[in-house]
Amino acid sequence: MSKTLPPAPWTRRDDLARLVAALGIENVRWVGGAVRDTLLDIEVKDIDAATPLLPDEVMARCKEADIRTVPTGIDHGTITAILPTGPVEVTTLRKDVSTDGRRATVAFASEWRDDAARRDFTINALYAHPDTLEIEDYFGGIDDLAARRVRFIGDAHQRIREDHLRILRYFRFQARFGAELDETAEAACAELAETLKGLSRERVAMELLSLLSLPDPSETVARMHRLGVLPVVLPECCKKGVEALKASIETERRESEAPDPIRRLAALLPALRPVAETVAARLRLSRQQRERLTCAAERNEGDVADPRALAYTESRECAIDRLLLQGASTTPLRGWDIPQLPMKGGEIVQRGIATGPEVARTLRAVEARWIAEGFPDRQRVEAILQEFLQKRS
Repeated sequence: MSKTLPPAPWTRRDDLARLVAALGIENVRWVGGAVRDTLLDIEVKDIDAATPLLPDEVMARCKEADIRTVPTGIDHGTITAILPTGPVEVTTLRKDVSTDGRRATVAFASEWRDDAARRDFTINALYAHPDTLEIEDYFGGIDDLAARRVRFIGDAHQRIREDHLRILRYFRFQARFGAELDETAEAACAELAETLKGLSRERVAMELLSLLSLPDPSETVARMHRLGVLPVVLPECCKKGVEALKASIETERRESEAPDPIRRLAALLPALRPVAETVAARLRLSRQQRERLTCAAERNEGDVADPRALAYTESRECAIDRLLLQGASTTPLRGWDIPQLPMKGGEIVQRGIATGPEVARTLRAVEARWIAEGFPDRQRVEAILQEFLQKRS
């Protein structure tokens, strides 16, 4: 694999050239995902830069160049430059002073290698010169990238002890980029899996959902389960759940449905609402995520019999989740807009029913019949209402 960054479109952005000119060409290196993904010919979404300049100096130079900045992570040396075609995070070179597995105390550094040494994996410690596009590779990241190998920088056990989240990051990167397994890394993750208990729930949830968002993380998740990593962060999952995840991903592909991390999380769990509620609370999912997870947990065989009724009573999103989790087709929902009952309670009152609970009961009965008959037009709904009124009289 080349040690020079291919001239991707993002490397020719005029606004990036302005940023480089403001900071000084020898004070900027593109680093991390943008470099890695360009080498792999993957679309670059975020651009990060490293610099030996201190944050105050970065902001001052950007201000002189009329580039707006936001101190998004100034305590850790990160300034976000707001550019016309997208923001760029500019971070001062750093080195670790102390770590406890959850957070690190850092000091600013002046050497690129010191900054590279504190990063997690060799494939993330690649620095590209903004003009020549020549890559500085201090730890063999280019060779690892060519081999599709995710390898810790230095001793895997030590790197995990510095930040326990690196266990989950390892598996996410392995699922995304890996082909050749690093046995040393796998063993370290297994041995130190219990350290994940000390992490904040939000950090665990972020990594877990990021992993489940990938095209097909099923083999990686199965390996996490075998190694004892998954049971630490998701004890509700058993082997059956791992198998269910694989099956649901196969159904997603067959039905041309996009990957979804909440649906896949539901696949890993028993189909029980209390379990879903417990997991949602522990991972501190958003209200919307919690509602989806619990709705998916209530899946049953009746869902498959009438997908449109399910979509109407729950939601299209929940219906798709339940169908895919049960290996069923989502074809009945494609191109179908969920209708509204073409009748209001006031119309029932006009037919002689006194305002009150009886109106609501009648409307619910009409709606249930309307759903059962496949959402017929208003004329049929009026006939259904008339039938109920005649029975009542």
